[in-house]
Amino acid sequence: MNVRTTLERLRVAARQTVREARLPGGPPPRLTVRAWQFDVLVALTLGIATVYYGIDNADNVVVREIAPGVERVVPRPNGPAGMAFMVTLAAIASGALVLRRRFPLAVLCVVTAATLATPQSVLRLTFYAFVIAVYSAAVYSPYRVATLAALPVSVVLVGTSGNSVTPIVPNEYIALLILVPMAVAAVGLRTWKLRTDEGRTRLSALEREQAEALRRAVERERARIARELHDVVTHNVSVMIIQAGAARKIMQTSPEQAGEALLAVEAGGRAAMTELRHVMGLLTMSSEDEGACGSGDIAGTAVDLAPQPGLDQLETLVGRVRDTGLHVDLRVTGPPRPLPPGVELAAYRVVQEALTNTVKHASGATAAVTVEYDPDRLRVEVTDTGGRPGAGAATGNGRGLIGLCERLAVYDGTLDTGRRLTGGYRVEALIPLETP
Repeated sequence: MNVRTTLERLRVAARQTVREARLPGGPPPRLTVRAWQFDVLVALTLGIATVYYGIDNADNVVVREIAPGVERVVPRPNGPAGMAFMVTLAAIASGALVLRRRFPLAVLCVVTAATLATPQSVLRLTFYAFVIAVYSAAVYSPYRVATLAALPVSVVLVGTSGNSVTPIVPNEYIALLILVPMAVAAVGLRTWKLRTDEGRTRLSALEREQAEALRRAVERERARIARELHDVVTHNVSVMIIQAGAARKIMQTSPEQAGEALLAVEAGGRAAMTELRHVMGLLTMSSEDEGACGSGDIAGTAVDLAPQPGLDQLETLVGRVRDTGLHVDLRVTGPPRPLPPGVELAAYRVVQEALTNTVKHASGATAAVTVEYDPDRLRVEVTDTGGRPGAGAATGNGRGLIGLCERLAVYDGTLDTGRRLTGGYRVEALIPLETP
């Protein structure tokens, strides 16, 4: 049973190895126009040099010393047929190098075959092309397993074929063979240094861009938090100021009404604390807090993660404002439908900010809130009839309306504010909606 299992595992491993050998181990190299031009130049230069060598040495006699005092005449192809054969081998081996990056293994096989077919007396015809083909297969082939198998086989076949006579380099070419690799190495080092410097420059630029993007994100988040805190605190505190002032004035004459005013102050304070806890809870909540809900923290989590106010809470908002003595009419036209939470929050903040300004700047006025659901937009309008400045009128800084414009701009909405011809003030927000 164990032997059978071992054989089965070996069979599976062999199939897996064959499958991996067929699949590329990485992406194919990206070929640029410059790379193609370089390969064509290499193939053309090597082809011209080897063809010239074959033609120039067609009638020469090669004598090799195979032992001390023992010489042997190495036969060399001669005549038109021999010359044509050498030129063909040189052209095939050199021309295949044009595709050495695109098909490195195929080029290696072609050049290896041409090298094996080359007579030992003129091995220089294809030997240099073989060296380049071996290098190209090792560097550019994405089939790593096949490459590791093909390279040793090609080298062994070429090294053991015939009498293993390697080409002899003439003395006049020795200096060239030394200087050319040195020049290539120098150019490679310079190119590597330039690319390294460019990479460092791009990395520094990317780090600066990321730091700038982070700074802008922090600024936007701070502005958003400031708007949220302004919307939460300004409205509730303004209502509390009005109610506390009214309670102070009627405390001696109407204790019951003063008590109701103080209850409204308490309710406004609780509402402000609830929304503040929500805003601050979003800022301090970590990923662990989001996923951990212990039995002892359920109540606190429910308060901190209470949903942001929406249009369904306008009645409560208007009721709190009415408790300050401001008469407010609320009218909703069109069939209400579910909207994105951000849109509902933006519309709620428009009503909240407009009514807060009315309480602060138009004491004794009458206000009207209109929410109109259209097929392609949501219209929110808050108007008042005008009045005298209230106790908190001097605390305004105009940032509330600016914050509303930025909040609505996120949803491609617009805010129109201004005085009415008949007196008072008007705030209108238009938010485009998707057609239901």
